[in-house]
Amino acid sequence: MTAENNTGAPFSPIENQVMTALEKVIDPELGLDLVNLGLIYDVEVDPKGSCTVTMTLTTMGCPLTDYLNNDINRAILSVDGVKECKINLTFEPPWNVDMVSRYAKIALGIHG
Repeated sequence: MTAENNTGAPFSPIENQVMTALEKVIDPELGLDLVNLGLIYDVEVDPKGSCTVTMTLTTMGCPLTDYLNNDINRAILSVDGVKECKINLTFEPPWNVDMVSRYAKIALGIHG
């Protein structure tokens, strides 16, 4: 799976593995993973194994930021070849329900 909001080059195999790992990170409030919620904007893994994830949150000041950061780091560092994880948190563009995957919309009961 690739991030729908990724504006860079196509993902490498290791970046796709990172995206797959991030599908296991569940937002505890919504009960869905960060990828399907559209919160992951981009993933870059350099040749030295440093991974940078550009992402957002559903709201500024989310009380679960530390919890999510820990789960994100754990998931990303579980990918063979990734040695370091950096999280680039952004609120541009702001997250909205249009960024949610079809699967997540069905799970959340969003129609339209």
